[in-house]
Amino acid sequence: MPAQPAAAPAPAAAASPFRRVALIGRYASPGIAAPLARLAAFLAEHGHVVVLEAETARWTPVPGYPTAEAEALGAQSDVAIVVGGDGTMLAIARQLARSGVPLIGVNQGRLGFLTDIPLATMEDALTAILGGAFVEERRSLLHAEVGDGSALALNDVVVNRGSSGTMIEYAVDIDGRFVYAMRADGLIVATPTGSTAYALSAGGPILAPEVPAFALVPVAPHGLTHRPIAIPETATITITVQRGRDAAVHCDGQTHFPLNEGAQVTIRRAAHVARFLHPEGYDHFAMLRQKLHWSETPERLRAK
Repeated sequence: MPAQPAAAPAPAAAASPFRRVALIGRYASPGIAAPLARLAAFLAEHGHVVVLEAETARWTPVPGYPTAEAEALGAQSDVAIVVGGDGTMLAIARQLARSGVPLIGVNQGRLGFLTDIPLATMEDALTAILGGAFVEERRSLLHAEVGDGSALALNDVVVNRGSSGTMIEYAVDIDGRFVYAMRADGLIVATPTGSTAYALSAGGPILAPEVPAFALVPVAPHGLTHRPIAIPETATITITVQRGRDAAVHCDGQTHFPLNEGAQVTIRRAAHVARFLHPEGYDHFAMLRQKLHWSETPERLRAK
């Protein structure tokens, strides 16, 4: 019997600019196993090479696929798909920013500003995106330095009071120029991405992703004239803790450094950006309208 010719590669992967796909899932989430397995099988069936992020695999094993630590995914993938909420996306976006690997978010959380693809329709959306039909966004990150330590943040860098509950006093300089000193619960330095997170809750402005700016948003300032301000993203921000027994700085709420009195936090735009891929037709303001219930009347909200 003559030898059978080798099977041709699956058309989807052959035509896709993203042959190697990394999968990252929300850790310790009870409902994540089935969607992850379903997604991995779907990608493999369409000819993609699937690699699971190692911590995801430790929490939610999906047999039959290789794993790699988060810091190694950049060299082993062309795109990363995150199944979870914005917190999961924040963590992996900081890891992959240096490698330039783009990210796609499938929402298994709550609001999902960054993980915008619904779980129920992820196969259709991913087929189009992985085939090259997508809208790309590039988001700035912050780089914070505290003494000998440093960290990246996609959402925000927050200097905050500690567990004692007393306000802290801090001074802010921008590009070496003194701006103000205040007593407050803290100060949020937010990117446009982070302007819809903690900064929004503290009364800060929403910055469109294309705006090259950062927002400085005081948290419960002890004064009626302190207001959020927007500054160019090229600026260098220095925050000096003048008084505060157990103050701390938090980067995306996931990396933390204690701050003593006299400590300085220096914040500037990071050298790398985070890349996000969305379905064609994606519109940032339509997403905000849906997530924040803009244009909704109380009657419509109650009906939902």
